[in-house]
Amino acid sequence: MTNIITCIGRFHVSAAVCDAGAWASQRLNAHLKLLHVLDKSEYPIKGDLTGKIGLGSQEHLLDELTVLEEKHSKLAREHGKYMLEAAERRVREDGAKDISTLQRHGSLVETLMELEDETRLLVMGRRSAEHDNAAHPIGSNLENVIRTIHKPILIVLSKFSPPNCFMIAFDGSPTAQKALDMVAGSPLLKGLPCHLIMVCSGTDERKAQLESAFDKLVSAGFDVTQKTLEGKVEAALGTYQKENQIDLMVMGAYGHSRIRQFLAGSNTTAMLRTSDIPLLLLR
Repeated sequence: MTNIITCIGRFHVSAAVCDAGAWASQRLNAHLKLLHVLDKSEYPIKGDLTGKIGLGSQEHLLDELTVLEEKHSKLAREHGKYMLEAAERRVREDGAKDISTLQRHGSLVETLMELEDETRLLVMGRRSAEHDNAAHPIGSNLENVIRTIHKPILIVLSKFSPPNCFMIAFDGSPTAQKALDMVAGSPLLKGLPCHLIMVCSGTDERKAQLESAFDKLVSAGFDVTQKTLEGKVEAALGTYQKENQIDLMVMGAYGHSRIRQFLAGSNTTAMLRTSDIPLLLLR
């Protein structure tokens, strides 16, 4: 588990993904791997067209289509290599030193699953509102990755700047406790002011959980502000983030409480689509 895997794609967020990957690799002193995947559904390998044309079709038509697809795939590979070269130049300018590039042909999710054992942090970009569409408002690849890969995922928008402070959305669940431990034990966010936020009714049990989490972070050397909020999770977190100029939100994904309902259902898409700051999802 040694690499920062940074996904370089076709969308305008690739520069931000590079900047975030370079920042994380320096904070963690970890190898940065720039990954570009040619999706097999868009760029079929040679021979994939066989059988796609019905019985009775002319052989020359299949041959012509095969030639066109091969040219398309070749151009896509060359474009991908160009993007990786440009990405490597950018991360070096950002200060990253230990870098490699990798181009794969296949499914992004399947590729990331193959690389999961060597992944310490995954960095991906999210489309902004003007690039959304009704079918996949955050991008189907990103949503599938979030649900499949059990590694920390840093999700950035069209621009990335190193955060000056961060916020932990904490609900006291085992998943949130694990996320808290990961933050406390990692150099990624050390030295940054932390806002520890719980959205709940403020029961004694919840207050005790929040105090325990506060003590753990303080013991790990963090400067922590703790706060209990009421209301709907998404709205409460969003309002607090804007009022306090938070520039990174940390969440334990797929817990067993309101945060889980917030992340596992339609609110996952809503948060990813509406958030105007990077999200660090921890599993």
